[in-house]
Amino acid sequence: MSENRKPLLGFVSKLPGGSALGNSGKTHCPLCRGLFRAPRLLPCLHTVCTTCLEQLEPFSVVDLRGGDSDTSSEGSVFQELKPRSLQSQIGILCPVCDAQVDLPMGGVKALTIDHLAVNDVMLESLRGEGQGLVCDLCNDREVEKRCQTCKANLCHFCCQAHRRQKKTTHHTMVDLKDLKGYSQIGKPILCPAHPAEELRLFCEFCDQPVCRDCVVGAHREHPYDFTSNVIHKHGDSVRELLKGTQPHVEALEEALAQIRTMNSALQKRVEVVAADVRTFSEGYIKAIEEHRDKLLKQLEDIRVQKENSLQLQKAQLEQLLADMRTGVEFTEHLLTSGSDLEILITKGVVVERLRKLNKVEYSTRPGVNDKIRFCPQEKAGQCHGYMIYGTINTKEVDPGKCVLQGEPIRTMVRDNKDGTYYISYTPKEPGVYTVWVCVKEQHVQGSPFTVTVRRKHRPHPGVFHCCTFCSSGGQKTARCACGGTMPGGYLGCGHGHKGHPGRPHWSCCGKFNEKSECTWTGGQSAPRSLLRTVAL
Repeated sequence: MSENRKPLLGFVSKLPGGSALGNSGKTHCPLCRGLFRAPRLLPCLHTVCTTCLEQLEPFSVVDLRGGDSDTSSEGSVFQELKPRSLQSQIGILCPVCDAQVDLPMGGVKALTIDHLAVNDVMLESLRGEGQGLVCDLCNDREVEKRCQTCKANLCHFCCQAHRRQKKTTHHTMVDLKDLKGYSQIGKPILCPAHPAEELRLFCEFCDQPVCRDCVVGAHREHPYDFTSNVIHKHGDSVRELLKGTQPHVEALEEALAQIRTMNSALQKRVEVVAADVRTFSEGYIKAIEEHRDKLLKQLEDIRVQKENSLQLQKAQLEQLLADMRTGVEFTEHLLTSGSDLEILITKGVVVERLRKLNKVEYSTRPGVNDKIRFCPQEKAGQCHGYMIYGTINTKEVDPGKCVLQGEPIRTMVRDNKDGTYYISYTPKEPGVYTVWVCVKEQHVQGSPFTVTVRRKHRPHPGVFHCCTFCSSGGQKTARCACGGTMPGGYLGCGHGHKGHPGRPHWSCCGKFNEKSECTWTGGQSAPRSLLRTVAL
């Protein structure tokens, strides 16, 4: 029998009612809420009626820990799995704390009886004028008296019979009302294997109470003693465990108090921050709405302005069109229907009018455009202390007014006469360039292009060597940019001699990185007779 929080394998069914049940006191079952009836003590130290436990839906647990493993330790399952045998075990969940309870072979009725709860129930019943108590002998009538010698509750009829028997005639009988001030009135605890015998002995080997028949039977040759003699030793061990547990209770209560305090502080802080968020957001929303209204008004003003310009241009063009049509129609009619004399008489007026109409300047394109654009990422300044974004842009680029600044790059364009062009240019400085390729003032596909210009890599004219003596095959005239020399007239460097850098390097510029760019300028200060051969 053990207590585990997590079953290894199996199916768990939810108890009726769903919600977790709390402790209803020392005398009432947490499930049925009534006085305990045959209360059973679970490994988690919660007490439940036997009938209530039998109504719980059990689940199957496959034990992978082996027969002699410590089933009381939850963590031991994950230390080393050595399944000697797969043992299926039936378990239930505690209705109070949801702890897993592995049932013994005898099921619920094999669980330990909570005799303290039985005693508390009897005391509770006595305080209620004995209501609910029935005779221990006949199990039928209500209790009137209690035999202090037998520790049995008896009805009136069984009490009379108890006094008539020779063995019990001198037993002390007490009325129930006289027992209300007692704290212990429990029944004698009988042996489950020998119901006629009371448990008064304790088997040290099996660590359990036994009766007289047990010590001559199943517990023969086991060390045992009276319970009154061993209670001090075992009680002291329990007290020592209790001393170690009590500080945890205090620590947990303090931790829970701190959690409650922190939770309260958290709630207050959340409320303060939420108020700040609301204040900020409400102000920001107000500023955004004000900016929105301003933008919409600006957009409406732009619309009105552009429409007025279009209407004015329309009226002017309509008037000019009417004048043109009048001049054209009159002149055509004159030339087709008028006589020679009539044409010559009206010629002056017609010519002057047509010349005047032909000199009128007008634009065939609308005077305004629909270039209105909203730029949501552009800063629009502050409104009530908030930075606002979003502007309306009506600007149009006029190529005739654009000015090119900076030094233009000369390009060479060659027509290949096959529908393709060859274009080249040489930038003077490294960097990132934007290249526009246009045909008839329109970008080709992909234009503008981004080009990164880097300096031309200068290769090393020398050799990457350990020293001049090794790479030249011992030539005395071979030099190295590191400046090292050797005794005996050697102009180049050598291992361990003066000027040698102590690591491989380029003979032309002295750089240590083999894949670097050469910095030798070829000036007069550069060393002469630099090696240009491949290293040996």
